[in-house]
Amino acid sequence: MTTELGRRIARRIALGGPISVAEFMAEALGHPTLGYYRRAPILGAAGDFVTAPEISQMFGEILGAWLADRWQAMGRPGGVRLVELGPGRGTLLADALRATRGVAGFHAALELHLVEINQTLRDRQAASLAPYRPSWHERFDEIPAGPLLLVANEFFDALPVRQFHRAPHGWVERMVGLASDGETLSFALAPGITPFARLLPEASEGANAELCEAACGLAAAIGERVGADGGWALIVDYGRAASGPGASLQAVRDHRGVGFLERPGETDLSADVDFGALAKAACSAGHRVRAFGPVTQGDFLARLGIRQRADALKARASEQQRHAIDAALERLIAPGQMGTVFRVLAVGDDRSAAPAGFSDPT
Repeated sequence: MTTELGRRIARRIALGGPISVAEFMAEALGHPTLGYYRRAPILGAAGDFVTAPEISQMFGEILGAWLADRWQAMGRPGGVRLVELGPGRGTLLADALRATRGVAGFHAALELHLVEINQTLRDRQAASLAPYRPSWHERFDEIPAGPLLLVANEFFDALPVRQFHRAPHGWVERMVGLASDGETLSFALAPGITPFARLLPEASEGANAELCEAACGLAAAIGERVGADGGWALIVDYGRAASGPGASLQAVRDHRGVGFLERPGETDLSADVDFGALAKAACSAGHRVRAFGPVTQGDFLARLGIRQRADALKARASEQQRHAIDAALERLIAPGQMGTVFRVLAVGDDRSAAPAGFSDPT
């Protein structure tokens, strides 16, 4: 059983031949009317995944404090574009802005810009963030020029990824084609050596590798922007610290793993973020750009005081609420949970002091 989008992709392949995994992901997630991220709901118990801002207000509060600190380090400029990529329900920024109301001049300096393609989520964001009069965009490159503060939480993992396999004669690209019935989507290998081979790591026969051109392109655009106009970006996602071989594509529907090619448009597709590649792309694009990290989410949040924030919340909470706060804290920072699975990378201009959260205080 497939979907209308699956049938359309199958017809495209029948007419034009196999497509890359990245092309399949782009259609499955971003098709203008049938893509997964055009649908709703996709978050929480009614969707396919739960993000850190939905787990606890502490996450957004800590990130808000970090952003306010970066604004101060930039010299407290006005006209700052506060940007979130893929803001979900708007929970992260709502918590961040509530927590920073006491930072003199900060809110007055901000213009809120949200990069979101899901209209239902835009409506939710409008309700959550109405006092801040947000503007919406389909792409980062639509954000007006000016100083930048950007946060991207679980955004880069959903960008389209190419996948490769190390055959006896070299790296070949994994493609999406049709099975023998002419209708069912299936994986296949391209016959020749991929032109991307020079960008792939050394590996033995049978190994796999992934490359996300979209992620590197976006990181480069962010780096170019903060280098030219000043600013900082904070990227939080799951992935690996450095580039290397491996396969990480996954598909989730109704909170469980499913086949990657099953029911396109109704399934969440993602891959591990290559933080090393993001840092390299960002720094190579801007003449005055620095990258910090990645560090684990647990270390980052702990260095910024999330345990102390949890204690403050528990001090005026009921016993049931205290247990919920402890459970949320554990999920956000504990090894083996989001604390080590997720990583944090900062990209910023070279005119500001180094950011907090990326080394232990001295």
